[in-house]
Amino acid sequence: MPHRYFAAEFTHTTAALTGPDAHHLGRVMRAKPGDTVILCDGAGFDYTAAVTAVDPDRVELRLVEKRPTAAEPSVEVTLFAGYPKQDKLEFIVQKAVELGAARVVPFFSRFCVAAPKKEEQKNARYARIAAEAAKQAGRGVIPAVELPLDIKDLPARLAEFDLALFCYEGGGSPLRTLVKGQKRIALITGAEGGFAPEEAEKLTAAGAVPVSLGPRILRCETAPLAALAAVMTLSGQLE
Repeated sequence: MPHRYFAAEFTHTTAALTGPDAHHLGRVMRAKPGDTVILCDGAGFDYTAAVTAVDPDRVELRLVEKRPTAAEPSVEVTLFAGYPKQDKLEFIVQKAVELGAARVVPFFSRFCVAAPKKEEQKNARYARIAAEAAKQAGRGVIPAVELPLDIKDLPARLAEFDLALFCYEGGGSPLRTLVKGQKRIALITGAEGGFAPEEAEKLTAAGAVPVSLGPRILRCETAPLAALAAVMTLSGQLE
């Protein structure tokens, strides 16, 4: 299978890779004029492209065929994930992108074990992880990883969505009764300490629907991925 790259420079007939992608294609893969790769424009379209020139820091290509990216879900799910300790957020970001999340938004809440520290620096790493996962999974966009929110700012975001699902340890409705053709879904999961009662009340008041993930206790890095996989299955994205 041809390698996939996200190209920043496009015209109607040509494209170019620069930076690490150009280095990988030109130096690591030793591409030559005439070799074929798959380019992604970051907007959900793939292009078959033929290499026309290889320089140390730039690879130029001719566009041959354009088509919608087959791997992009038709439902847009934003994962709001309680900020976990250690490097668990890296794992959540990687797997959420593979499963089809459109965006990952970490947040700090009352019972988070982790505390904010060098978030701009860490966010740059999360963005790189998301980009690599998008390439590996055949995605046509690179999902954004936002800087962390405080949970008090989360309710205001929920008006953007057709449905907001709040995975709550206090219980709620089964997911299968709620996911029915919505195009924009917010999925909210907690960190190690879960949610304070007042946080749950504010999310519910803002329109988030409490949902149950069953009788088993899931770790904070397991719950968002289990819930995301369930939403993707119920919306027909894993068929």
